[in-house]
Amino acid sequence: MTAPSPAWLTVLTTIDSEERARELAQGAVEARLAACAQVSAPVISVYRWQNAIESSEEWQVLFKTAGERYEELEAYLLQEHDYENPEIIAVPVVRGSARYLGWVTAETAPAAAL
Repeated sequence: MTAPSPAWLTVLTTIDSEERARELAQGAVEARLAACAQVSAPVISVYRWQNAIESSEEWQVLFKTAGERYEELEAYLLQEHDYENPEIIAVPVVRGSARYLGWVTAETAPAAAL
C-alpha cells in the first residue's frame, strides 16, 4: 500500500549564485509550478563529491507548490539547473493555514485550468 500524495509540498534546491537562484525562482513562479519561491542568503554546504570533501557557498531556494505539480517542477529544475546532480528535495506540508494553502493551490493551477 502506498501513501497518498501530499496535497502541498515545499521543494528545495541550492545553487551557486544569487542571480541563478532568483532566475530559478522567477521561472518557476511564472510557469505556475510554484506559488512562491524564497531565496535564502548564502549557506555553506559541505559535501562529498567525486571522492573529495567539498565546501561551497550556495543559495537555497524553497518553492511552495501543490503536490500535483511536483513532477513538472522537478523537470523544470533539472532542465534549468547548472549542476550535474542538483539537490531537489520535496517535503510534504502536513498542516497549514487554509487560506494560504488555498492560495498555493490556486496559484499553481495549470493555466488551462483557469
